Amino acid sequence: MMSSAKNFMHGVTSLVVLILLWELVCRAGLVPPIILPAPSDVLMELFNEAGWYAAQAWYTLLITLAGFVCAVVGGVLIAVALVSSRFFERYFYPLIIAFNSIPKVALAPLFVIWLGTGSEPKILIAFMIAVFAVIIDTVHGLRSVPPDLIDLGRVLKGSPLSFFLKVKLPSALPSIVAGLKVALSLALVGTIVGEFVSSQKGLGYIIMSAQGSFDTVRVFASLSILALMGVVLYGVLAWVESKVIAGRRAQD
Repeated sequence: MMSSAKNFMHGVTSLVVLILLWELVCRAGLVPPIILPAPSDVLMELFNEAGWYAAQAWYTLLITLAGFVCAVVGGVLIAVALVSSRFFERYFYPLIIAFNSIPKVALAPLFVIWLGTGSEPKILIAFMIAVFAVIIDTVHGLRSVPPDLIDLGRVLKGSPLSFFLKVKLPSALPSIVAGLKVALSLALVGTIVGEFVSSQKGLGYIIMSAQGSFDTVRVFASLSILALMGVVLYGVLAWVESKVIAGRRAQD
């Protein structure tokens, strides 16, 4: 706990120093404002339009969480199928890998054509970008169950479902949570990509509209919210991961 608090304070100190240096550079006129606005101007923009930015950020957050939840459910189910069925692994795993190699940005316009300009294509893009990380880490976790636990399950002759829920899934949880941390960041990226392609609201929409008017302050304001959102979401999952690891140690 003390180590985490110390690391947090070090991070905050580094951020404060960086912002102060950034402010000094901008106030000294070393960089044109259209290239790099001063942090104080960005904060003033956020303060003056707080309600509007909050509404746009809320929309982006909801899309991100929806895509993330779909990626978690779909990714875990696919991973379980891959581990449990040799047929599924042999014939579908190569297809999953091939599909993952396709740049999702290239698919975004197609999703808009199929699903329209509402929330659905953005959720689908977030899902497609995030799901592979869940699949990989879940498969790794399920295949890393200690052999002695597998032998114990066979000796006790429990049902496959009971063995999975009570032995394999708890053993794989640390790997699954690690995959979720990656997937959550990717889901946020997917949401922004979707808002870039077609949207009338959200932080991605703000960035694209500000780009057209060369409003760098508004771009940096949106990026600041995205950075804060990503850090908070990552922190929540890191807290969940610590609880999972603590629970496993308590059981051991």
